[in-house]
Amino acid sequence: MKVKNRLLNYTNMDIIQDTDYFNFSLDSVLLPNFVTLNKNTKNIIDFCTGNAPIPLILSTKTDAKITGVELQKEIYDLAIESIQINNLENKINIINADVKDLDKMFENESFDIITCNPPYFKYTENSNINKNDIKTLARHEVTLNLNDIFKVSKKLLKNNGVIALVHRPERLVEIIAAMKENNIEPKRLQFIYPNENKESNMILIEGRKNGNPGLKVLKPLYVHNEHGNYRKEIQDMFQ
Repeated sequence: MKVKNRLLNYTNMDIIQDTDYFNFSLDSVLLPNFVTLNKNTKNIIDFCTGNAPIPLILSTKTDAKITGVELQKEIYDLAIESIQINNLENKINIINADVKDLDKMFENESFDIITCNPPYFKYTENSNINKNDIKTLARHEVTLNLNDIFKVSKKLLKNNGVIALVHRPERLVEIIAAMKENNIEPKRLQFIYPNENKESNMILIEGRKNGNPGLKVLKPLYVHNEHGNYRKEIQDMFQ
């Protein structure tokens, strides 16, 4: 069922969601608050944009032009509607395409920044997949894997441009290896924890095309306090 929800606590910003598919979650809030933006940022592209929560949040933080890329037509349609109801057509463009085809659609070195909240899980014949294909593609690397992401990023990023991902800690070694293979140097890393008593369940990582060696590990980010409520650092991201 399609519904319109307020986008977190952002004033006058809504998002269209469908309860039969994935609704956006905390990872899509963390990423646009993590990526390095500056006044020289002109063009951003968001891979695996879903119903466009990351472009919507980024639009409150930068004057850059933002492109969102979504493969699945049903989810792309939700993203289009989300952009339209917020009157952001002049700032955000959503395209229905496969990330692997983007190097044929854009010139090399077209973007200052790439963001990506990709499928987290490897796909094999024995994968425990959801029977709903839309959810399967969102969860598993059926159509897009880590090497695909960085191979395309190497072409689309300007020299010294940045790619930022949210992912799982167990894939960190693979992520760094895929970055290095595609001339993207890991520069910033942050581990996300549900609370101070649990292991990390998410990471935020940023790499720079042809960047100098040197990885900065940021202080840990804890999502909930001892009472199970969002900590202030998280609440501050909601508005």
